[in-house]
Amino acid sequence: MKPLVSPPVAAKSTVDPAARRRTVDFGRTVLTLRAGRGVSVRAGVRVAVTCVVLLLAAAAFAVLALGTGEFTATPAEVLQALSGDGSRAVRLVVVEWRLPRVLLALLVGAAMGVSGAIFQALTRNPLGSPDILGFSTGAYTGVLVCVVFIGKSYPATATAALAGGIATAALVYVLSLRRGVQGFRLIIVGIAVSAVLSSVNQWFIIKMDLQTAVAATIWGKGTLNGLGWDQVPPAAAAIGALCLGVAALGRRLQVMELGDDAAAAVGVGVERTRLAYLALGVALIAAATAVAGPISFVALAAPQLAHRLARTAGIALVPSAAMGALLLMASDFAAQRVFAPTQLPVGVVTVSIGGLYFVWLLARQARR
Repeated sequence: MKPLVSPPVAAKSTVDPAARRRTVDFGRTVLTLRAGRGVSVRAGVRVAVTCVVLLLAAAAFAVLALGTGEFTATPAEVLQALSGDGSRAVRLVVVEWRLPRVLLALLVGAAMGVSGAIFQALTRNPLGSPDILGFSTGAYTGVLVCVVFIGKSYPATATAALAGGIATAALVYVLSLRRGVQGFRLIIVGIAVSAVLSSVNQWFIIKMDLQTAVAATIWGKGTLNGLGWDQVPPAAAAIGALCLGVAALGRRLQVMELGDDAAAAVGVGVERTRLAYLALGVALIAAATAVAGPISFVALAAPQLAHRLARTAGIALVPSAAMGALLLMASDFAAQRVFAPTQLPVGVVTVSIGGLYFVWLLARQARR
């Protein structure tokens, strides 16, 4: 007997192939930059404009820092010196003496901004920055151990800062590991470990000779004083390589912000990805600490301020880097000029500003 209803015939798809590749942008205007076959970068217009404005503001503070002081130069003279023109005296002061400090402020600030963005995204908490979690303190402990037992050369202190930061991160991670790593537990454990390491650092300083102890104490506040061209190439190479490593992970950080279950559902190896981001974030803050000491509150404030300006769905890395560079550049300019001719450690300025931000952030979290 023949069936009364014939089997359905597969309908021919009429969907435009180009329409299948379209993505939903939820009402945001998006720029797409293509760099070859299969390589493209997409960014919201507001995010791009925010990054440009932040970088221009950082560049303006950089020009002011290069042109002000006991020897003054106009912005036009500063730009001429940077391009290789102008008088020899201006080039000597601007390029040889002041430019390394400005470049290091921008590099270290960007590294702190990216590191803070990584940890705040992983913990899904605005308090999850490397200085709150104790990683900066651990890097400082590594440097103090190196100064006491090995020496004060830059390669040795940079290696020790990385080792101290990684060891602290491993300790915090292991102590927080109970049925998975939870952001709030990670922050609480990090605060406790940071308190213990601060006591250890004070003990090391007491055991040093007076001259070394004074230098270590000033450096421990976070300072760019006395830095020159010798520190620029290694810092730029280390921070640049680590930022490329973060970029190579793609958009996994945004997926991790959705939670472990959501990330695993779309095929992301949660623990492997978390460890990769932890290693890169710790290495970034250790590289910054090796250059300028444990500068506080830049990594805490930069991601949140950038998030509010760019109005991104989550913590964005590039705006955080631009905001970090601006904050540290502006703070260092204030540290040099507010009480001139006395130059303050830049960490004193960031603590003064960041403390007010921290109080506001705690009050806002309490109201929630």
